[in-house]
Amino acid sequence: MTTRGDGEIVLVRHGETEWSRSGRHTSTTDLPLTAAGREQGRRLAARLAALGAAGFALVLSSPLRRARETCELAGLGARMELDPDLVEWNYGRLEGLTSDAIEAAAPGWSLFTDGASGGESPEQIGVRADRVLARLLPLARAGGRAVVFAHGHVLRVLGARWIGLPPAGAARLLLDTTTLSVLGFYRGTPAIQRWNDRIEDGP
Repeated sequence: MTTRGDGEIVLVRHGETEWSRSGRHTSTTDLPLTAAGREQGRRLAARLAALGAAGFALVLSSPLRRARETCELAGLGARMELDPDLVEWNYGRLEGLTSDAIEAAAPGWSLFTDGASGGESPEQIGVRADRVLARLLPLARAGGRAVVFAHGHVLRVLGARWIGLPPAGAARLLLDTTTLSVLGFYRGTPAIQRWNDRIEDGP
């Protein structure tokens, strides 16, 4: 759906991995999808077709395997362009830890405000997100459509930055694996049209 001639950006979080299933923070660890994650990726093909996948002017993916595999299984691998700015937030010393383990060691910690020791700060991930949006916003303003395959935290920051929030605002945008979100416009103002739409809820 478009609004007053404006396009839209579809965000896709990759399918399940062993670490996403167990709640472990996964950034640069290049895990494959599980069998369930691969099936989720195949089911995405129908959902994206319903959104008019043939009309996407741009198909972007994180270079990490779990995002690339999801894009390929969703039927868009032949058109995929890798963008290093879509790699997941670098968790540094938090890599592989669960939120509960981090909270036990550092009560009150939040990735979106405190960043990751030995990894990226909120300001650094915000710079990466803004570079991606600098590619996408002109296309959408001109009525074009794109799809982006990436990871939970970087996509949450993309959503926050799209609507003018700082990276800390992404804490308010929950995002599950293998979900669709749509960034669009309301009377020319960047807006979120759909968020965290699970494939199980659709055809």
